[in-house]
Amino acid sequence: MTTADNQILSRQQIQHKISRIAYEIYENNYLEKKLFIAGIPSGYKLARLLVKELKKISPFEITLLKIDFRKKNPSSESIKVNCEPQELKGSVLILVDDVLHTGRTFMHSLRPFLNVDVKKIETVVLVDRSHKLFPISSDYTGYELSTTLNDHIEVVLDPGKFGVFLY
Repeated sequence: MTTADNQILSRQQIQHKISRIAYEIYENNYLEKKLFIAGIPSGYKLARLLVKELKKISPFEITLLKIDFRKKNPSSESIKVNCEPQELKGSVLILVDDVLHTGRTFMHSLRPFLNVDVKKIETVVLVDRSHKLFPISSDYTGYELSTTLNDHIEVVLDPGKFGVFLY
């Protein structure tokens, strides 16, 4: 149930955070010629917006990737990427998700790239909930929010509705 009462980030605030993250990525990777930005299941819309912003400010060749798997039971199925992971050899990979909760989704999304000699892997999240169960942290965070385990964060990045909601 997304309402103005439980909105914690507005469209303008989200856009500002995406812009700031794009500048940080540019500053930390300015010597690179090419970046791979990979949106994991719930972070793909955010990854698209981030790529759009990066293209405005940087000379990078940017490839948007989509990593696809079911978040409910990711260890029991294959993880699909819309490119051959070997294409990333010697490149920078930036994984994007909307919310970092326990780190489990990021851990599973790394599997296709574990046998590839990438230059480095960085992570982006719009909201970091600070409930890590895995040794995953975000290199670029839009908003850090300590929540209870019962709280739910919903990120909506649709043209008609845009916001981050806590309930």
